[in-house]
This record gives sequence, structure tokens and C-alpha cells, in this order.
Amino acid sequence: MRSALSSSTARVHLALFLTMVVWGLNLSAVKVLTETLDILLVAAVRMAMAAAVLAFLAWRWGGSAKRWNARGWCLLALAAFFLVYCQQILFASGLARTSATNASLVMALGPTVSLALEAIAFRRAVRVVQMLGVLLALLGVAAVVLNRPHASLTAAASGDFLVLASVVFFALGGLLVQRLTREASPLAVSLVVHVAGAVMLWLHVGISVAAPILQVTSMGGWQWSMAAFSAVLATGIGSVVWSRGIATIGVGQTATYLSWVPIFGVSFGALFLHEPVTAWHVVGLAGVIAGSFLVVYRK
Repeated sequence: MRSALSSSTARVHLALFLTMVVWGLNLSAVKVLTETLDILLVAAVRMAMAAAVLAFLAWRWGGSAKRWNARGWCLLALAAFFLVYCQQILFASGLARTSATNASLVMALGPTVSLALEAIAFRRAVRVVQMLGVLLALLGVAAVVLNRPHASLTAAASGDFLVLASVVFFALGGLLVQRLTREASPLAVSLVVHVAGAVMLWLHVGISVAAPILQVTSMGGWQWSMAAFSAVLATGIGSVVWSRGIATIGVGQTATYLSWVPIFGVSFGALFLHEPVTAWHVVGLAGVIAGSFLVVYRK
């Protein structure tokens, strides 16, 4: 029994690591999409495709149906609002203004944000070493954001803060998912959350974006390829893995894997988008990774 449990947990850890590789590459993919399409439309198309993938997985695997009570539906709607609607708009808006390299560093603050929210939500004590980790991670990101050429609070720096806001909403949604997966499978939760979030995004698109259907039908093959990669692997399958991780090892431990995102994000940004990597990026990367380690360290 213990061996089977260990094997299952090991598969969750491996799946989370591979998901971080995909998420690192996804930053470059979404960055490219936001340069040619409306930001809201990018988020809406990706989430609609992701919801379709999750629906297929639920149909293929079965056993994901769940009767929700009124309280459950309220939590699901709130999770969709935080985890999909707010997070995706802020994420795409931030990437449209900053580089994939900077965004990957900012996203690595996930463990720090998750620790703070867990401490507030579940009244857990924060150790001194964890507070030191929080400070170190924040200083790492600040070293990058405040040391760009001719920079202070430029449009690019505002993009960094939008990405940070998306991390906060992602962590808030993660807390709700952790609560919901106590009563239902991660796939069932992910499906309902992403369908509801996609509906919210498309309602926003219908109000704010001119001729959205025409823009979608005008998308080229490479745009659909980028959107499909982002939606299917990064968002659809990635959300199932993330929810499974939260259900198995908790939101705090799962969030530790976000420390890998800057490593892959910086690498892919430099490789595919030819984004410059400065000494400040190296300093920031070291600070964020070391700080994240201290945040999640267990004796």
C-alpha cells in the first residue's frame, strides 16, 4: 500500500516538473500571440480550447461527474473568476508589455505568494527562514524590474506588475481548488472552472472587442499552432496536473515547482525570442530560486 502511494506521488512530482517545462515555453508562445492579436481575444481563444480539451478528457476517462450544491457552485464560480478570468487577462496584458524573460522571473514568486495566502487562509505560522526566503525572492525580482535600461516605472515595468497580479490571482484560485478537490476529482474541478472562466472571457470579448469572430477566422496557421500548444498542453493538461498536485501534496508544495518556470522561461525566451539576458537577470534568478527554496523548506 505504501509502495503504491509512493509511486503515485512520484508520478505527480514528475508530471509537475514536465508541466513547468511546458509553462516556461508557454510564456514565449503567449508573448508571440499578444504581439499580433487582441489581448482579450488571446485569453478567450486559449481558454475555450482548454475547456474543450478538458471536456474530452472527462468524457474519455469518465468518473468525473459530480453533483454540486449551492455552496460548491459559488466556490467554483469564484475559482473560475480568479484562476481563469482575472489571471488570464492580467497574464496576457502583462506579457504584451514586458518580456517573456522578466515574466518568467516574476511568476517564480508563486511559492512566496502561496505561502502568504496559506498563512492567512489557514492561520498557519510563518517561520523566520520562510520570511527570509520571501524577502530574498522579492529582492531578486526587484533587481530585474528596477534595473532595465533607462527604466523606472515604464510600460515594461508595469507589465511586470501585471504578471505579478496574475500570480496573486492564480494562488487565490489555487486555494479554492484545494478546497474543491477534497470533494471531487481534480479533472471535474478543472473542467467546470475552465468552462465557467471561458464563458466569462467570451462575454467580455463580446462587449469589448470589435468583430471578434472575424479576427478569430483570420488567424493564420502559426497562430493556431501557438494557441493550440498553449491551450492543450500548458492550460488544459497543465491544469489537470496542477489540480492533481494540489490534491495530492497540497498547494504549498505544488507551488514550489513554479521555481522551475524562470529557468525554462529565461532559456526559451533567449533561444526563441532572442531576448537579452543581463547580469541582473542572473542575480534575480539566483535570488528567486534561493528564496523559493527557503519558503518551502521543511526540516
